[in-house]
Amino acid sequence: MTETLGFTLTDEPLRSRRNHWNNQVRRHAETRPDGVALRFLGKSTTWRELDHRTHSLAAALLRRGVRFGDRIMVLMLNRTEYVELTLAANLIGAIPVPVNIRMAPAEVAFLVSDSGARVIATETMLAPLADAVSQITGSVEEIITVGDVANPAHLAYEDLVSEQGEPLPDIDVPEDTVALIMYTSGTTGKPKGSMLTHQNLQAQAVTCIQALNTASDDIASCVAPMFHIAALGAMTPTFYMGATTVIHPLGNFDPEQMLDVLEAEGTTSIFLVPAQWQAVCAAQQARPRELKLRVVSWGAAPASDTVLRAMNETFPDAMNVAVFGQTEMSPITCVLEGKDALRKLGSIGKVVPCVTARVVDAAMNDVPQGEVGEIVYRGPNLMAGYWQNPQGTADAFAGGWFHSGDLVRQDEEGFLYVVDRAKDMIISGGENIYCAEVENVLFGHPKVAEAAIIGRAHEKWGEVPVAVVVLADGVDDLTLEEMEPFLNENLARFKHPKDLVIVDELPRNAGGKVVKPQLREAYGSKDAGLKN
Repeated sequence: MTETLGFTLTDEPLRSRRNHWNNQVRRHAETRPDGVALRFLGKSTTWRELDHRTHSLAAALLRRGVRFGDRIMVLMLNRTEYVELTLAANLIGAIPVPVNIRMAPAEVAFLVSDSGARVIATETMLAPLADAVSQITGSVEEIITVGDVANPAHLAYEDLVSEQGEPLPDIDVPEDTVALIMYTSGTTGKPKGSMLTHQNLQAQAVTCIQALNTASDDIASCVAPMFHIAALGAMTPTFYMGATTVIHPLGNFDPEQMLDVLEAEGTTSIFLVPAQWQAVCAAQQARPRELKLRVVSWGAAPASDTVLRAMNETFPDAMNVAVFGQTEMSPITCVLEGKDALRKLGSIGKVVPCVTARVVDAAMNDVPQGEVGEIVYRGPNLMAGYWQNPQGTADAFAGGWFHSGDLVRQDEEGFLYVVDRAKDMIISGGENIYCAEVENVLFGHPKVAEAAIIGRAHEKWGEVPVAVVVLADGVDDLTLEEMEPFLNENLARFKHPKDLVIVDELPRNAGGKVVKPQLREAYGSKDAGLKN
């Protein structure tokens, strides 16, 4: 082996023993080259094409100075190139950093600065956002654009793929190398970058193969945004087994269109959130399609017995599986099988074989069965830590276990039930919203003296954020409409408060902390004007 240019060159036999998705792509490219790896908007990419394009792109990145450990910000919608870019970066040991495309420029700029990414990979529609981020940070050296390139300073993605030059050398990428940095908002209001290694992703692959019975002839639909670990994590078993992934474009969810695509593609496995399943079941019952679904899975929010019954009635031959987890765990930690869903309504299921879990009190003592405690984890799918955040990592791993922040109880059969979530987190339409992050933005508004964010039940989104504010001295009134330009500059739209409550003062305890239970009791049940 030889050390050069910041990475290790090695012989092929050693490199090929590494257990990660690039070697799996290479294996399928050699054993079933014409098999379909990816499908997007009717276009197929075979395993041979995927292997060739990712190696070509990786070589082009290497020629432009991208090295082992460098970070590449990925600012794209769902598309084939998202996967290619991720694999290409990993081929040279670089680290993709997926970003929520709904974030405001200031939010993305923070992630660029925090991660130290010098390259942004984007697409035509989002190129103006990438340019705005580049102007804010001043640290971005290259912007790679998929599709039409309006800015001559950008690099055209396809030009890089087709570029002639020295082929990619064989670079050894050990399993403990960070494969992804997935940012997840924290209760302090600052996002934290979960470092997921190749070992983490392979543990996720094994979990999915076991939980979903993934087979090499499966056709798995990827509907979740690729900036969520739910999407890239769901691809780990398909890469491992050589199954086909159908990538669905992002946009307004249309159950009729979704069912038409599932029928046309012959999809056998798909994950949706409960609200989507409710719409899909109704559409399928109204106009049945010839579907081949054998696995229907759900998560990210609780499912009612009505939704579960509708899923079972609409897809009686499919295995109904609920999955639960979090980004730091790559992400699945618990699975609830369909046969138990109704009799264990509200349960997140049992801990998966790859994970070791305990339910503990504040002193890390195991709580008796049936009592509430925090679920803590260990296992090969547990992240390496938070990127450049030693204190956050130390806090998360206090006592030698990863602290999920989820309070649960376990019944006599080992089924787990979440009784409370991580402090102040709101789940709205499957998206995590942390109150402290939104509060920090509101504090910057000139008309706001104090602010608290609470969740309010909503019939469509599950929960929506509501702002309870104290106005600054001399200010008589404030509306959400008036705040909208300020919010657009600083927060992704799904994080915007959906109602504004003005109070004379916020309730506080003896320590000066806002007593949010009082706010939830007073303002958490109003739903007037929040039906859409």
